[in-house]
Amino acid sequence: MLDMKLVRSNPELVKENIKKKFQDEKLPLVDEVLALDEKFRASKARGDELRQQRNQISKEIGKLMGQGKKDEAQEVKKRVQAIAGELEEMERQEEEMTREIRKRMLVIPNIIDPSVPIGKDDSENVEVERFGEPTVPDFQVPYHTEIMERFAGIDLDSARKTSGNGFYYLLGDIARLHSAVLSYARDFMIGKGFTYCIPPYMIHANVVEGVMSQTDMDAMMYKIEGEDLYLIGTSEHSMIGKFIDTILTEDQLPQTLTSYSPCFRKEKGAHGIEERGVYRIHQFEKQEMIVVCKPEDAMDWYEKMWRYSVELFRSMDIPVRQLECCSGDLADLKVKSCDIEAWSPRQKKYFEVCSCSNLGDAQARRLGIRIKGKEGNTFAHTLNNTVVAPPRMLIAFLENNLQADGSVKIPAPLRPYMGGTEVLLPKK
Repeated sequence: MLDMKLVRSNPELVKENIKKKFQDEKLPLVDEVLALDEKFRASKARGDELRQQRNQISKEIGKLMGQGKKDEAQEVKKRVQAIAGELEEMERQEEEMTREIRKRMLVIPNIIDPSVPIGKDDSENVEVERFGEPTVPDFQVPYHTEIMERFAGIDLDSARKTSGNGFYYLLGDIARLHSAVLSYARDFMIGKGFTYCIPPYMIHANVVEGVMSQTDMDAMMYKIEGEDLYLIGTSEHSMIGKFIDTILTEDQLPQTLTSYSPCFRKEKGAHGIEERGVYRIHQFEKQEMIVVCKPEDAMDWYEKMWRYSVELFRSMDIPVRQLECCSGDLADLKVKSCDIEAWSPRQKKYFEVCSCSNLGDAQARRLGIRIKGKEGNTFAHTLNNTVVAPPRMLIAFLENNLQADGSVKIPAPLRPYMGGTEVLLPKK
């Protein structure tokens, strides 16, 4: 959510930013906010004037009562009552205007960083750098569920019976590999100085509103019927929510946390949810990293965070690339974002496995996360990035570590989490 002072002082900048995101339908919102804000401030000024009058009249009533002029005092009291009625109505209108302003401000997108490439959608995202050599083996790489089935490692048919499409059972070596990757990712981030955390998996509606846009909320979140609770789509939601209405001192920053959680997503409008596979699913597990920091440190952390993802994937012999998200592909709260995409030897292309985002002070403004400084309070900046999100990440792992004989090699850093196993041998 933008600073109202910015909208007042530079509405053209806000409108230009909306155009860069190809959301011209939101342009009228800026003028609507300005009109409501002007009316609100006029009402506040009139309210202050009325309160001052009420105070003066109250003194007059006291003086009349002290002089024994009760009848005159009663007549003056009628003026106080009239003022009280007008103030009550004004306060009701101000509350309504506040709600209307906030409703619009929540929809107006955050100001993007000048370095963000301008483009309409993800087809115009820009490749920045590749890490590792993408190779295609001289043998056929099967579809990822076929690889898992060779290890008796997945059961989608039973999951469809218990839960429907978009769910899965992982078994045996594949299930163990899934857990090993998460444990390795956890320790990898702890080694980078992050504090490990297991957060709540359900959050209140006001936290949901604080961490994401209404559009994303409708497309992603599962609501618990009859409760003010939503299942989290990523642990970023509850991790940023941890700091709601908090004032942090500068020596408490940065807050660097790495969190494990299951994640639940509707995947509303997603393509391929009916297909076999675990690429786009309703339930998965993820290791996340989040940072709460001073505004001037945010871009440095952004750079560090996406590079941590590259380092982790390369340690498992998976080639990756960094893809800069263009303006039209940025969620409304984001200042800057990039995807880390892993190489798929079977598809002969890259696909997303991590998403790193700098959200500026958007979440902090919505949730009231402040920094106490020498010259007063400022809003913190927040960032998040995926460490790993199996089972999608397993697709990249299995395809890139598959051998010609059908076995899967386990890279050295992962072996301690697999009981020292160096190679997985298929059962079929």
